[in-house]
Amino acid sequence: MIAAAPAPETVAALTGALDLFGVAVFAASGALEAARKRMDLFGFALMACVTGVGGGTLRDLLLGAPVAWVAAPATLGVCVGVAAIAFVAAPWTGRWTGGGRRALLWFDAVGLAFAATASAGKAFALGAGPSIAVAMGVVGATFGGVIRDVLGGETPAVMSREVYVTAALAGALAYAALRGAGETPAGVAGFAVAFLVRAAGLHWSLSLPRFEGGGEAA
Repeated sequence: MIAAAPAPETVAALTGALDLFGVAVFAASGALEAARKRMDLFGFALMACVTGVGGGTLRDLLLGAPVAWVAAPATLGVCVGVAAIAFVAAPWTGRWTGGGRRALLWFDAVGLAFAATASAGKAFALGAGPSIAVAMGVVGATFGGVIRDVLGGETPAVMSREVYVTAALAGALAYAALRGAGETPAGVAGFAVAFLVRAAGLHWSLSLPRFEGGGEAA
């Protein structure tokens, strides 16, 4: 017996909640980068906003959908609120994290897991097929971090040997594969897979094989 497709209202509610959580956590990672770079309050707000909504903006543009934060400007308010809290708490968080990127990367891992699932879910809700939905999961989960790293003067994780895009891809694939079981199980599975793959990469410094070059040019 084939399971019935989830109701559109259920999909919209779940992906909306996941999207907002992802925005908030990604915004926190952007604010932590601003703290590392000793930016002012405006810098905190800028980094939080572009990191929080960057991936979702590109996803929506590619899908031809209204950009989420334009349709719901309160999303930017969440980012600014996170930035303000981070700015006030920066003296304490700096001592806690030692000024390194480790805490930032763990916040980013949580945001990536939320965004991979939410972005794939939104693509499905808009009528996209599985391959496009999975691709949008990867785009939505990674592009905000790319902007954060570029503005912060760091090498983007997608350009390094870290298990980053792979984690987003695994989470989006898990969500897509389990949609027939219901939105909630699929969402939980997608988040868990993406986060665990990224967490394993961070904890054990895992990486995929890379091209080492074919020798010097003549």
